[in-house]
Amino acid sequence: MGALMFSGTRTRDGLARLAILLSTLLVVACGDTQMAFFSGDDRAQTVSLVREQAWFGGPWQTTLIVANSPKCQRRYSLEGLSADELGMDVYRPEPSVFIFNTGKRWYVTELQNCGFQTYKKPPPEPGEIIGNFRMQDGNSRFLAKNSTNTVARGAVRPPAISR
Repeated sequence: MGALMFSGTRTRDGLARLAILLSTLLVVACGDTQMAFFSGDDRAQTVSLVREQAWFGGPWQTTLIVANSPKCQRRYSLEGLSADELGMDVYRPEPSVFIFNTGKRWYVTELQNCGFQTYKKPPPEPGEIIGNFRMQDGNSRFLAKNSTNTVARGAVRPPAISR
C-alpha cells in the first residue's frame, strides 16, 4: 500500500515539473511590441505606428492607428514593410492630412474621419516633411523635424505580451 501512495506523489511532482518547464518555454517564446506616435494639429488627433511580433524571431506585423478622439479610431495593416528595418517619412500637405512614404509605398490618412488610402503612384507634391518613423537603439521612434535639429518624440516600448 505504501508503494502506491509514493508512486502517485512522484507522478504529481513530475507533472508539476513539466508544467513549470512548459510555462518557462512559453514565456521565452513571447514576441515583442513596439510603438511610436505623434500628435496631429489637435491634441485629440494622433497617429501611431505599431509593430508586433507574435513570437521571438517571428515576422513583424506593422499597423497604422489613426485617431481623432472621441470621433473615430481606425487600424490599418501596412503590408510588405521590411521585417528588420523601419523607415517611413511623414509629410503634411494640409491640416489633419498626412502622407507616409516607405520605399516605393505611399499612404495617405486624414484625421477628421480617420480615413486611409494607398497611393498607386507617388503624389506629385506630398507636402512639408514633418518627421519620420525610424528604428533607433532597437526601438521604433518618431523623429520630428525641427528647424535646428531632429528630436526624438513619442517613443514607447510596452512590455511583451504573451498570446
